Amino acid sequence: MIAGGLGAAALGLATTLAEASERIMNALAWWTPAGPLSGAMVFFAAWAALHSIFRGKSVNFLWATVIAFVLLGLGLVGTFPPFYGLFAAK
Repeated sequence: MIAGGLGAAALGLATTLAEASERIMNALAWWTPAGPLSGAMVFFAAWAALHSIFRGKSVNFLWATVIAFVLLGLGLVGTFPPFYGLFAAK
């Protein structure tokens, strides 16, 4: 869940940064069909890292859920057009 939240937050950040700077947009465009959002591969890296850290350990489900939803909320705000439009390159 936390990896999904991190992926959503990274997508929101990538969207906002891509709107703010054409240079960043071009740097994030690793795969042409996906455009600048292909730079948001954080989910897979976070999932692998968190899996290796917490494998076989007891995790507090409530805190994991709260962290995941906060990160998801940040990701949703970052992909909300009125928000990232505030940072659009002129």
